[in-house]
Amino acid sequence: MRTRSPDVLAFVMAGGEGSRLAPLTADRCKPAVPFSGKHRVVDFVLSNLINSEIFAIYLLVQYKSQALIEHVRNSWTMARFRPDHFVTVVPPQMHNGCGWFQGTADAVAQNLYLIEIHRPELVAVFGADHIYRMDVRQMIDEHVSCGADVSVATLPVPLGHCSSFGVVEADSQRWVRGFREKPVSTAAMPDRPGYALASMGNYLFSADVLIEELHRARATGESDFGRHILPRIAGSRRVLAYDFTTNRVPGLGEFEDPHYWRDVGTIDAYFDAHFDTLGARPRFRMTNREWPIYASPDPSESAQIDGGAITQSLVGSGCFVNGAHLNRAILRRTVTVEVDAQLDQCIVMDRTTVGRGAKITRAIVDQDNHIPAGEVIGGNRERDCSRFHVSDAGIVVVPRGYFGPRLDR
Repeated sequence: MRTRSPDVLAFVMAGGEGSRLAPLTADRCKPAVPFSGKHRVVDFVLSNLINSEIFAIYLLVQYKSQALIEHVRNSWTMARFRPDHFVTVVPPQMHNGCGWFQGTADAVAQNLYLIEIHRPELVAVFGADHIYRMDVRQMIDEHVSCGADVSVATLPVPLGHCSSFGVVEADSQRWVRGFREKPVSTAAMPDRPGYALASMGNYLFSADVLIEELHRARATGESDFGRHILPRIAGSRRVLAYDFTTNRVPGLGEFEDPHYWRDVGTIDAYFDAHFDTLGARPRFRMTNREWPIYASPDPSESAQIDGGAITQSLVGSGCFVNGAHLNRAILRRTVTVEVDAQLDQCIVMDRTTVGRGAKITRAIVDQDNHIPAGEVIGGNRERDCSRFHVSDAGIVVVPRGYFGPRLDR
């Protein structure tokens, strides 16, 4: 018989400005950016927590948060008969002054009273901008069985990517001996040449340890877990590097990457993650009945296809494809694609119309656009850069409402 699981309170860091995802973050924060046919990026961490039976969740928000607040209000309402089950948005409360959140640790420190109200045994502090599935209870079980004060979810990443992550130095028993936030270079893992052990930005704290360390951080002016607190306590607390590659969730296909995890903080990473979900044997299958990624309610009618050619594409609800050609295209809700339009490796967001004969290649078209008939986007970097943002890998991003009047929602 499984022993009683400890009470867990979760804080989701949902305040990211997302400057590297511009212009998709021109009027929304990073966790609110749409993903696939009907999700937003924040849905992945919330689904993982709910599927792991963690039902007390605070989202700490800050920048351009209205779209995220509306999404949570519409999609993540818990039963009113269980007051201990909730997903609640918390902006900066200014309890200790008039400042905004100065970092991840400061965000939690400004809300210490919530921990005091709930009195959990453990506190999960998770990021909100990653695409993955994770059974958090497996991390909790290891945290408890090892007697850890803090656990950091980790996975190996190529050395060339270490400047984008917190890098963990751990001994053979996975106790953390050092932590460096986004170093320019680092030594390889002893047992895996060419790779460093990276933090996923998901932390689990014993509540009393977290409270003590946040009081200490406030006294010394420390504001961030990755930059300040974790490097300081790596040698004094029992900090465990949890191995995400051992985590298993039910319902995965044999063709899926069992420890798929992507930080979608750049246009190129965001674009590539979408196409990891396509096809009969995707690396990450969005449909998993045993570990679902929950999405917002969808009142749209079923999609309609009136001729054309469609290859390895996703057509969302309410879409109408009228004699168009789609190759590796992702259409979110209520997108219309007219006769002879060609979409090749594209993401087209809600309420957009692609006119007759338009040709769009390797592009992201944000919502509420009306692409004119015969328009050409992608395939000519000089021409595209004169009008749009173009990523390092050549992905063209058409901002929301660039073509045609902007709608409220």
